[in-house]
Amino acid sequence: MSKRRKQKTKARAEPAQKRSFAWFCSKDAFDTLTCQGYTSLAHNPEIITGVNKIAKLIGSMTIYLMQNTDDGDVRVKNELSRKMDINPNNNMTRSAFIQWIVQTLYLYGDGNAVVYPQFRRGYLRDLKPVPASMVSFIPDGMWEYTVAINGQEYNPDQVLHFVLNPGNYYPWRGQGLQVALLDVANNLKQAAATEKGFMSSKWKPSVIVKVDALTEEFASPEGRSQLLRDYIDTTEVGEPWMIPAENFEVEQVKPLSLSDLALADMVELDKKTVASILGVPPFVLGVGDYSREELNNFISSTIMPVAQMIEQELTKKLLYSPDYYFHFNPRSLYNYELRDMATIADDQYIRGIMDGNEVRNWLGLSPREGLNELVILENYIPIGMIGDQKKLIQEGSEE
Repeated sequence: MSKRRKQKTKARAEPAQKRSFAWFCSKDAFDTLTCQGYTSLAHNPEIITGVNKIAKLIGSMTIYLMQNTDDGDVRVKNELSRKMDINPNNNMTRSAFIQWIVQTLYLYGDGNAVVYPQFRRGYLRDLKPVPASMVSFIPDGMWEYTVAINGQEYNPDQVLHFVLNPGNYYPWRGQGLQVALLDVANNLKQAAATEKGFMSSKWKPSVIVKVDALTEEFASPEGRSQLLRDYIDTTEVGEPWMIPAENFEVEQVKPLSLSDLALADMVELDKKTVASILGVPPFVLGVGDYSREELNNFISSTIMPVAQMIEQELTKKLLYSPDYYFHFNPRSLYNYELRDMATIADDQYIRGIMDGNEVRNWLGLSPREGLNELVILENYIPIGMIGDQKKLIQEGSEE
């Protein structure tokens, strides 16, 4: 009986089993295994820019604790909701915490991010981010697995395991975008190296000096260097060259430019490819013009699916009541002009859908006394007094 009770009250954070293992690799072996020119996604400026945009937008959304009721879903405000929205752990804000999760999913964890929840007396105390380098996943058949953190194994329900782009063979493990982005990341790295080398190189002369190579004086490198010192080198800007006409022929050449190498077109194409794979608008990476329609579509098709994956994992692992769930509020992300917002708010107000203070809150304004009642079109009176209008009473008395 006592054994059963011990197993029932076993601490959630206690590891299921201890198994230590590690991989060691020399620098030469690493260079061999990763191949020459290997590019980490976390070191590519274009990929970092796109991922940071996704991370910052998701991190900027307020996290609501919601409750299902017979009259619809309502927001719950308590200590748990405050902790999730303000300080998931003692050292991070909600924005920093969510950004860490997204950046780990895309850049460091190959589609996986693990957070270790700490509890005290049944209450959530902290959500501890675990660096991707400290985490490994151990399959147990096809459907089950354990999560190893520094060699200690945990059951999946003991940690928060966020997954981006689930794998085909192991659907519980993310596979990220590493494979899809690898080639284009290498292309962009090579283009940057080519541009840097081209701009800094000294082998692109603006003039060519033709000399008689059969002349003993110019046959050796030392002789040609002496030629440059005697006739061409000068300390005065714009000073003309004085050279013997019978010994030299000077020909001006047009040096190559970056446009001659067509680097800009290739880089633009690669940036568009990165934007397509990440699901961000091209203008985020400096290609094309800003579009409000593209931005709003980006919120719906990229930002919200990742946010919903995060909120579902938080709900599944942290909440026990089936009536509660976490929800990211995306309203502030969409780009609306003030005129559009005012038109929508006015329509909701006169139809009795939103009260005055709800409209003011939607527009970012503080509430005012007397605006908490719903009104309806006609005379903007409280909805409960719609039958008390004089004209309705008079018409009824005439009948």
